[in-house]
Amino acid sequence: MAKDNEQTVTIDGSEYNVADLSENARNQVLNLRVTDQEIQRLNQQLAIAQTARTAYARALKAELPEQQKTH
Repeated sequence: MAKDNEQTVTIDGSEYNVADLSENARNQVLNLRVTDQEIQRLNQQLAIAQTARTAYARALKAELPEQQKTH
């Protein structure tokens, strides 16, 4: 689902005027918009966590004793 603005909604390539939809359909549009926002928020949180993990892994690597190479 892609939204052009708050007045219309595009679903499977067809554009609909939200005001012309049934109350149940409008509720589903709202549910989809809310869940899309939550997915975006969670993706941002995931990116933050992945960045932090990378930093922690680098910090750990810097604290480890060097391995002696054997031939």
